[in-house]
Parts: sequence; C-alpha cells; structure tokens
Amino acid sequence: MEDILTRIKDIPVVFDGAMGTMIYSRGVFINTCYDELCLVNPQLILEIHREYVQAGAEAIETNSFGANRIKLAPHGLADRAVEINERAARIARDAAGDSVYVAGSVGPCLRPGQALEFERERTLVSEAFEEQIRALVAGGVDLILLETFFGLDELRIAARNARASGLPVFASFTVGLHGETVLGNRIEDMVAALDADENVDAIGINCGIGPAPAYDALERALPLTRKPFIVMPNAGLPQEVDGRMIYMTSPEYFTEYAKRFIELGVKGVGGCCGTTPEHIRMAARALGGMSGVKRYLDVRTYTPEEIQVEAVAPERKSRLAAKMLRGEKVSCIEIVPPRSTDLSPMVEKAALCRRHGVDTINVPDSPRATSRVSPMIAAIAIQERAEIEAIVHYCCRDRNLIGMQSDLIGGYAAGLHNFLIITGDPPKIGDYPDATGVFDVDSVGLARVVWNLNHGRDIGGSVLDPPTGLFVGVGANPCAVEMRREMERFRRKIDSGAEFAVTQPVWDTDALLRFLDTVSGFERPIPIVAGIWPLVSFKNAEFLHNEVPGVTVPDAVMERMRRCSTKQEGTEEGIAIAREIVARVESCVAGFQVSAPFGRVETALRVLGRID
Repeated sequence: MEDILTRIKDIPVVFDGAMGTMIYSRGVFINTCYDELCLVNPQLILEIHREYVQAGAEAIETNSFGANRIKLAPHGLADRAVEINERAARIARDAAGDSVYVAGSVGPCLRPGQALEFERERTLVSEAFEEQIRALVAGGVDLILLETFFGLDELRIAARNARASGLPVFASFTVGLHGETVLGNRIEDMVAALDADENVDAIGINCGIGPAPAYDALERALPLTRKPFIVMPNAGLPQEVDGRMIYMTSPEYFTEYAKRFIELGVKGVGGCCGTTPEHIRMAARALGGMSGVKRYLDVRTYTPEEIQVEAVAPERKSRLAAKMLRGEKVSCIEIVPPRSTDLSPMVEKAALCRRHGVDTINVPDSPRATSRVSPMIAAIAIQERAEIEAIVHYCCRDRNLIGMQSDLIGGYAAGLHNFLIITGDPPKIGDYPDATGVFDVDSVGLARVVWNLNHGRDIGGSVLDPPTGLFVGVGANPCAVEMRREMERFRRKIDSGAEFAVTQPVWDTDALLRFLDTVSGFERPIPIVAGIWPLVSFKNAEFLHNEVPGVTVPDAVMERMRRCSTKQEGTEEGIAIAREIVARVESCVAGFQVSAPFGRVETALRVLGRID
C-alpha cells in the first residue's frame, strides 16, 4: 500500500465516521471510558471498525482519542495508556488488513477552553503525547491523526511529538459556526500557522460543526495552504428527542456536502460525531464516481511514429465540424430521449428544430443517472427520420472500456459522427441507487481513446483501417467551485484530443467571460459552445442550483424568478434571462446549446430567436 501522503496528493481518501456514536448506539453509557473498551471489549471495537471498512472507508481511526495518561487519569487508567493505545492500533490493523490505512487517533490532553500557562504543564502534556504516539506506532498505525484540538499551542506540541514517530502527521482542529476555536483563534490564523509548521504534513478541521458550516469554513481556509486538507464534520448539531441527543443530518445530506468538499479541493473526507457507517457508505459510493477521486485505467496516446493510417481531416468529420471550424455560429437544442419505446414525439421535435434552421440535436446519455432509450439509438432515429445531425452525449458510468470502444466504432459506422464525452453522474443520484458505476476511465481518458481510434489504433494497439472520424467534444464548467482544478482538467481534455466543448448551463455571464478569456490563451484553444437553460419557475431554478452538479444560479437570477407569480410569467422571465445571456456572450462563443425544459422545444427555439 502506497504512503498515504503520496496517495492523498493525487486521489482523495475517504475516512471513517464516529466511533463514540457507534459505541453509544450499542448500549454503552457515556460514563464508561470508551478507550478502555479496547481492553475489556475488543470485539465490539473490531466490529465497528469492520463496519466502516465494509462501508467503503479507506482510512479508519483507532479507538484512542482520549487515551493519553492525562485524560485516562480520572478513570484510574493512566498507567495503562501504553497498553490501551497499542491494543487500539492492533484492533484497527486487524480490521483494516493491508488495503485500508490506520490512523492513530490522538486527541487533546486539555479541556475545551483550557490553555497551557506553565512550563511544567507543557512538559507533562508533551510527555503524555510522546507516550501515546509511541504506543500507537508500536501497534502498527500508518499515520498520526491529531484531531479535535482547540488551541494552537497544544496542537503544535502534539505535532512535534508526532513528527518524531517518522509517520505522516495530520493536524486537525475544531472551530465553531463563526470559524473560530473556543480560545478565539480564527481559522485563517490556525491554518497559516500549521502551513508553516514543518512538523505537519496535512491540515484538517473536524467536529464542532455540521457539513454546511464546515463548507463555509473551508472556503476561508483552503486558499491559505498548499498542504493536503481533510474535513470530518459532525452530522449536524444534536437535538433532544425523547430525552436523547440525536444527530439529525441524513446520509444523503452528508453525501451532498462530501461531494462539494471534494470539488472545493479537499483531499480527505470523513465524519465525526453523529456519523455512522451508512453516512460513509453513501458518501464513499458517490465520491467513487467523481472525477479526480477514482483511479482510472491508463490510456496511452499513440505517437505520430506509431500511426499507420491517414486520419480524417477535422472539417470533413461532420456538417457540425465543418461549420464550427469555419468560424460560423452553430445552434444546438437538447432533446432528452424518452422513457418509452415510442420515438415519434422525439423525432417530431427534432424535425421542428430542423425546419427552423437549427444545426444539431444534442442527445443526453441517461441524464441524472436515469434509464432512457439509448442515446445512440435515439440519435440514429433523429438523423434518419428527422434529417438533422445529432450530437451523442456519451458517459463513462455504465460501460467498461471494451464496451465503450465498441460503441464508438459502431456508432461511427452507423453514421454518428459527433460525440460529447462526459464522465457522468454517479448512480446514487438517480433512480437506481444500488446500481454500480463502472468508470473505467473519465472523460479525459475516453477522449484519448477517441483520438487513438481517429488515428487508427484501438485500446489494444491493433490497427483500425479505415479509422473513425469522430468529432469529439467535452464538457466545461465556467462556474466551478475550484476554478484552478477545472482549468487544469479542461487543459487535460484538450491535450487528450478534444476538438470542441459545451459548457454547463450558464447564468453568470461574468464567470463565462472570465473562463473564455483564460482558455483563449491555451496553446491549442478549441471552439466553445455556451450551454443555455431557459428557466420556467423559481422551483426549477432552485432544483438546478441545489441538485444538479456543476450548475450555479446566481442570486440575482433567483430573485427575478422568485417574483414570478404564475407559470406563464416564470416561462417568459426565463426566456428573457436566457436571451440576455445569449446577447451578451454571442460574440465570444462558437454557438449555443439550448436545453428544451420539460421537452418544450418551442421555448428553446424562442431563446434562439427562431420563432416569436
């Protein structure tokens, strides 16, 4: 197993959830020393660890958070600190095996709000940390996780002792709703100090707050450090229910924020108080399909010397390619394939678009992870029966690499020449949450596959003669939360062979213009088609903003839609907003892809000015 610092710099790690919450749920009262359970009930601790491993945790924490001699003293267990920590590490190691990291959990010696005032106190605290960490290392942990600290002074003492272990040191602290520790330290000051501390390899926040406040805190913290950052929020704030304190945050809610944390640039996600294996299971499944989280198969790009056939010239690939590469504006309308076997309504809508001068029909691939008619079958019907060219959205979720290559070759042979390559939504957000996402490659890897096929080589290295002539597009998100990451990823898509791009639906024109200005300076800029979605109601705007990954609806647009009192007013206002966006960015983009909300192609045609 590779060192966690090597792993975490490339691919984020999923940590486990709460230990105390799980122990309490087993009927162990809070007046018990939970750390001592490693000695008196090791099977219970082992079972909890195994539940987290089975849920998909890639790193589990030892049951040793309070197992320093200062915290153990009130229980009469100070002289058993070494024994408890070694046993805690061995239990976790047993559950983790060779494929899951074990983090040695080290909590503070001091009480919340307590500060170190005398040198003798500092010495006692340092000795307690040294003893605990040495025992955890002897038990076989892979890293030291200093967590739930309230003061910088004590955290730095712990980090100094942890560094002596030779293992990676993760330093995590707790802030409140306003981003301050109980001692009044601002999160910015804590992060800046830990970033400069040579004893700290990764920084984190945990406990104290739920997912939403943690997200706000991360927005303040992440720009201040280049070190990996981890986050382990509580499952919200506890509420009293029938005399018990219950954490109310659902696994679904926790998972949505886990995805946002990764999009923001976090390198490790787990849970603290109130989280359970179900929270981790759902989060791990969702994160596993996110770009930048899953390990994808390596797809090599063949060199010019290895190419044995003549590639199709880009302008000869399709009518869309020819028009776009001539610098003419293109128009696309997105029509979602039906859930039924009757393709006639879809074909009729596509024919209506052709009659009003639209260039292509975009055909989504099972959007929102819902099963519909195959986009390739739908696209063939549109091209043959409506006589208008199609762009097939093709996602990496549902097929392995062999199947995807077969589809691409077969699609080209059937006359489908325009493909928009996307990674795809994880199955968890769709109608079939227990379905398994494949994700052999992401959109970057699949773009390489297409490039190779276009140059006469398949994934096995065999010659393909004649080659495909696929005009390959990719997605782009001008409103990404972590724009630096988005830009780097977009550059990789271009380097992998992308020939055009279609953006996520855009309402923030300033963000789009900034994105266009940046990518125009790339070594090989490509045409960019702006995605336009005419809103139909405030509820529609809320759904897109909150539930659709990569989509952001600005407050000003939300307010305009909020003021609409009828469905008709909502539709008209949505069209007006879309037209304003088109007018402002038209001179800067290669064209527009307009979605047909709820299948209403007339609305999309009105946005393009093709009908009144």
